[in-house]
Parts: sequence; structure tokens; C-alpha cells
Amino acid sequence: MFDWIKNINKDYPEFYKNYISKFEKKSPRIVVLSLDTTGLDPEKDVILSFGAVGIQNNSILVSDNFEIVLLQYKYLHDNGLSNEFIIESKQPKLGEREGVQAFIEYIGNAVLVGHRIHFDVAMINEALVKMDCGRLKNEALDVEIMHQKLTDNFDKSVSVDELLNIYKVSKSDRYSSAEDAYNMALLFLKLKARLGL
Repeated sequence: MFDWIKNINKDYPEFYKNYISKFEKKSPRIVVLSLDTTGLDPEKDVILSFGAVGIQNNSILVSDNFEIVLLQYKYLHDNGLSNEFIIESKQPKLGEREGVQAFIEYIGNAVLVGHRIHFDVAMINEALVKMDCGRLKNEALDVEIMHQKLTDNFDKSVSVDELLNIYKVSKSDRYSSAEDAYNMALLFLKLKARLGL
């Protein structure tokens, strides 16, 4: 009957309590992120990798980066999928719990930026729920919505590749979620400047 009281008084894991405590003040840091996932359903699919890079004072901080592959063998096995991505990846690898915790510790109270960022947030929130945590508290900005505001065209969806072409951000031939995050950071800074933010 009073389930909401249990949720208010819920004893979250220590890392999540530390994360929540960071929101007492606003951060000047922005984190641009890119996820690789097994699909588009936050309730059924899982995160395969995180890539992220920090921005502060309109500069990409190359040393402020995060790249990790989550070991999702059980999900891949149960769904008859190949684990070739996990095996061949040269990125650091952690189990889902450890990887999500490391990512939460990395982002802190930064503003998050991504392409269709609300999907990324939903995927991370679903992983946090499995860990008996609350949801992300970070503000989030979407590069696709920034582009739509700039062009005053909210009817047309635009992929990351299309945005990179429109704003002349060159793409590397090597793909990784970290490379994707870096390209998106360049794109974000161009959009931010054009929007006068």
C-alpha cells in the first residue's frame, strides 16, 4: 500500500549515494557519450559498451575520457547472438555492474550530451534499476534537437552520420563508442557556437 515510502527510504549502494551527493552544486563539465547496445528496447536490450569524453570551457579534454566494454555473455548466449564484439574488442572489459558503476563515477554531475540522448539515458536507467539504484539525475542535451532548433525543422530525424556531414566533422574509419563520442563532442561544440550558447 505504501510502496512509495519504501522507495524514499531505500538504502542505495554507496557509489550511487556518492553520485547523488554531487548534485548539491552545478558542474561546469559536460560529458559527451555514445553507447553500443544490443537493440532499441531499454527493457529487453543491454549496453555493450560506453564511450565518453569530457568538455570544459568549450574545449574537449582528451585526457578526460571513458571507454569500456561490458561483458554481456549471458544476454548474448540466451539470445543466440555472437560475442565476437566482446572477444575482439581491445577496450577494457568489465561486468555490467562494475562497468555501470565505473561510468556513474566517471560522469558525476556533468551535463550529458548525445544523439537521441533520451534513449541512452533510458538504457542506463534500466541498468541502474537492476542494481537497486535510482535513475540518472544529470541534465541532458541532444545534438539532433540542437540541429533541429538551428534549422527550425523539427519534422525530420537526422542520423549522427548526416549531422557529421552537414557540419563537416570528419569521421575516422576505425569505429568505437569512444571515437563516436569524440566526433559528437566536435559536433556539439559547432552546434553550441552556432546557437550562441
